[in-house]
Amino acid sequence: MPSLKISKELNDGAYFLTFTVRKWYYLFDRHNRWEILKDALLYCRKEKQLKIYGFVFMLNHIHLIVDSPDVLGFVRDFKRHTGRELHKNILAHEPNIERLFLEEKGSFLLWQETNMPIFLESEKVFQQKLNYILQNPVRKNYVTREEDWYWSSANPECEIKADEVNE
Repeated sequence: MPSLKISKELNDGAYFLTFTVRKWYYLFDRHNRWEILKDALLYCRKEKQLKIYGFVFMLNHIHLIVDSPDVLGFVRDFKRHTGRELHKNILAHEPNIERLFLEEKGSFLLWQETNMPIFLESEKVFQQKLNYILQNPVRKNYVTREEDWYWSSANPECEIKADEVNE
């Protein structure tokens, strides 16, 4: 059963994470928004010691299997940065949808609060979550084969490459 928060005691480790757009609004498939997500992940890999073992970008959410010495910091920084960048992108290309993400006090909030983190404590759970990630575009009928979805660690042509898992 997933916890709603990443434990401070288990902050350094591998997690399955889901970042979901509020209201499940389809957002990423236009105006170079997948590139915003890609650039943020690649930055975190380079600058924050993030390991990416699996990922998929869907139309309104992303799934990740990551490992970091500071998973809490990664989640906080990734959501903050991508929220700001996607907000700018929305204002530039689709300003009418901004209202979908405004809170009562008027602040912009793109991501749902929970990330549904699951600490990957065994190889079995790791493989289950990796299979879930890779099959997500197939289950949604976006593609018939997992490697055909560009924004996935299953696709060898994708700019984001999965890191090797160290035993």
